[in-house]
Amino acid sequence: MSDATKWIAVRARIYGKVQGVWYRGWTEEEARRLGLHGWVRNRLDGTVEALFYGHAEDVNLMLELCLNGPPAADVERVEKEPAQGMVPHRFEVKPTV
Repeated sequence: MSDATKWIAVRARIYGKVQGVWYRGWTEEEARRLGLHGWVRNRLDGTVEALFYGHAEDVNLMLELCLNGPPAADVERVEKEPAQGMVPHRFEVKPTV
C-alpha cells in the first residue's frame, strides 16, 4: 500500500511560542485544506496538542507545516507518536486541557 492510500493517525505536541499566536486556528485551516480529520487544542502547560488522521502523505505534510506554524509562532519542536482511538469525521478545535 502506498503512502497515497495508507491512512494513519498521529498525535503531535508542539512546543515553543505557540499560544496566543493563532496556532490553533491556523492548524484547523491547514488540516481542513489537506482533508484531515482530528482536532487541535491548547494545553495548560503552554503547548499545543493535535491529532491528525488521514492519508499518510497528508499527515506527514501537516507535521512538517507544524514545524513553522503561523507567522507569529516560534516553534521549538514537534513531538509525535502514533495515535489510537476515536477520531472525529472532521477537523475541530477542542477546549484547553
